[in-house]
Amino acid sequence: MNSQSVGNRRHHVVVIGSGFGGLFGTKHLRRADVDVTLISKTSTHLFQPLLYQVATGILSTGEIAPATRLVLRNQKNAQVLMGEVVDVDLANQTVTSRLLNMDTVTHYDSLIVATGAQQSYFGNDQFATFAPGMKTIDDALELRARILGAFEQAELAKTQEERDRLLTFVVVGAGPTGVELAGQIAELADRTLEGTFRNIDPRDARVILLEGAGAVLGPMGPKLGGKAAKRLTKMGVEIQLNAMVTDVDAYGVVVKDADGSTRRIESACKVWSAGVQASPLGKMIAERSDGTQVDRAGRVIVEPDLTVKGHPNVFVVGDLMSVPDVPGQAQGAIQGSTYAAKAIKAGLKGQKPEERKPFKYFNKGSMATISRFDAVCQIGKIEFSGFLAWLAWLGLHLYYLVGYRSRIVTVIGWFVSFLGRNRGQMAATEQWVFARLAVEAVNADDQDADQLAAALGVPRRAPKQLGGAG
Repeated sequence: MNSQSVGNRRHHVVVIGSGFGGLFGTKHLRRADVDVTLISKTSTHLFQPLLYQVATGILSTGEIAPATRLVLRNQKNAQVLMGEVVDVDLANQTVTSRLLNMDTVTHYDSLIVATGAQQSYFGNDQFATFAPGMKTIDDALELRARILGAFEQAELAKTQEERDRLLTFVVVGAGPTGVELAGQIAELADRTLEGTFRNIDPRDARVILLEGAGAVLGPMGPKLGGKAAKRLTKMGVEIQLNAMVTDVDAYGVVVKDADGSTRRIESACKVWSAGVQASPLGKMIAERSDGTQVDRAGRVIVEPDLTVKGHPNVFVVGDLMSVPDVPGQAQGAIQGSTYAAKAIKAGLKGQKPEERKPFKYFNKGSMATISRFDAVCQIGKIEFSGFLAWLAWLGLHLYYLVGYRSRIVTVIGWFVSFLGRNRGQMAATEQWVFARLAVEAVNADDQDADQLAAALGVPRRAPKQLGGAG
């Protein structure tokens, strides 16, 4: 076991997570009289709002996920450690991270926890096998291969029934990610792939957007939600509201409607964007503090200064924190981590924890793209849509992309995709689709083996046997 410590040299800040909260918190401490250690289980800073564009061939992973070490290379007081945090000892002020079979213990004086959230299947985690979420690079690459692979298989299908199943794409959840993804799959089929197959017409693809509630983009209000729904419908997307998904398998989904009836949609390619669940680290920290609670989504109910009870040096920010009227968006993470960094610097100058002003979130608005040249935007009480909203969306996302090279290459990718018909990132491999399923199949119980084998397209493996070879 390795030990990382700065001893009495300087105040040591440990940041967990390399997303918006972790990266912006670290960068805000650039000129502070501290040493910063950023611990992350991935090697990159992921710009998650653009993952759907990786999944639909517009951008590459390099544009939205630069290496964290390269981003922080010139910040001399920052160190990056790769590893998944498996323990936080609040009493002894240590963080234990694990990379492969090696554990590293890092001492902290101040701690910023920004591990974000993961996809939530509302207690039905088995759905993930056949309907991946949109939270990681692996998710996006797997989905790209599933989308493009469905068209390739449809070209070879022997029956119309099988062809229809392969050309049916189901997106679960009509939030921003679901709306953006459904719109891009429709554009991919109608524009990019038009005329590229001989046995099928990609424009026959059926894109279904399922939403358990009664509105598209519910948090953005009925006006913008209605405009988004109208535009998607014009593009050929089938919007089905009050449609609760109750089962998912290799061949389709089961939907329960508002009247209590159930029906089945046959579909080869499904994606889940219906909910989020906070990182398990939040629950661990809450349980080890002095009475801190978590909400239903596992987010830590923090104090007004974003700390946990009894530990004014431990800040929880981003999607992991539960603060009234602060949405789980990049802005919340950026503002929360910046607040924490300022509080740490003020503490070094003598400010006591009880003298901190409560965190106040400034709502800069919400945006979602629907198709090329069309988006919806909400800034305070101002709501607008169409081309102007689309330009605002482009500008905002370019601003928060890390690195000039990423911005330039992203603009080029957008220019090619939105003004022309082609997309620059249409590569997909079988490994992207099957790697996760193969790992699950190796570890699966016998009762799950049949469906995993079906998803992999291979014969069912032999049941596990007790004991071993003699």
